[in-house]
Amino acid sequence: MAIPSFLAELRSVVGTRPLWLTGVGAVVRDGEGRVLLNRRSDSGRWGIVGGILDPGEQPADGLVREVFEETGVLAEPELLSAVTISPMMTYPNGDQAQYLDLTFRCRAVSGEARVNDDESLEVRWFTLAELAELELDEYVRYRLELALTAKAEAAFTFTPGTGDPA
Repeated sequence: MAIPSFLAELRSVVGTRPLWLTGVGAVVRDGEGRVLLNRRSDSGRWGIVGGILDPGEQPADGLVREVFEETGVLAEPELLSAVTISPMMTYPNGDQAQYLDLTFRCRAVSGEARVNDDESLEVRWFTLAELAELELDEYVRYRLELALTAKAEAAFTFTPGTGDPA
C-alpha cells in the first residue's frame, strides 16, 4: 500500500507511534442510487473510499483525488455529511494512527468502477439492500448512515462542558 511521501518522512522520525491525521471519505452514489465501496488491501474489509489529505490540500479536492486514484470513478462532492474521529488504527506494519475524518456524500460523474491502485482488492457498487446485508465495521456503517441520511448540515458530536474555559 502506497504511503504519501510526507507521511513516510514523518514515520522515519516517529516510528510506529500514534499519529493524528486528517482523512477524507466518500460515500459515492451512482445514477441508480447504488453506493461505491472498496475492499481494502490492508484489512480485507469493505469500506468507504478515501484516504489521507496531503499537507495544504483542500478536503474536497483530496477526496476527489482519492476516489479517482482508488476506483477510476470521477466523483463530485455534494455535501460534507460528517466530521468524526476514527478509532485508533494499528496497521499490519505496526504503524498507529487516529483520524479526524471528513465524510462527504458524492455523486458519480464519470468513469468505470475498478481496482485502480494497490489500496483495494475489489471495488463494487452496492444497492441499499445489499449494504444492509453486508458485514461492515461499526465505524464504516456509522459514516455511511450519516452520509445517506444527511440533510443540509454535517453531523458531529459535542459534549457540553468540554473545552469550556470557565
